[in-house]
Amino acid sequence: MSAVRRAAIHKLAAAAYEMKLDTMTGVLNQDENGRWHVGTHNLETWLALHKEEEIVVVLGSLADDRPIEMRTCRTCGRDYTDLECPYCRANRIRLRGHG
Repeated sequence: MSAVRRAAIHKLAAAAYEMKLDTMTGVLNQDENGRWHVGTHNLETWLALHKEEEIVVVLGSLADDRPIEMRTCRTCGRDYTDLECPYCRANRIRLRGHG
């Protein structure tokens, strides 16, 4: 897996965690009883906490070796591989007085 793709997946997970969303990281396994686990977390128990809620599940495999697409920012025209243009993001933060 490319380091850029791995970093993008970790950044997505960090953003979800910062929003106080439930996140889970680890190796996906199925035990002898057929129960699914992510690391040491029981996936079925975790999902049961959200029964009958409308949810979004994002699964990012750190073994995925597809290349990250280069995108062009529609605002500044720079190429980037992040979730958003880092140059425009930095300027938004600076202009709004957050940092």
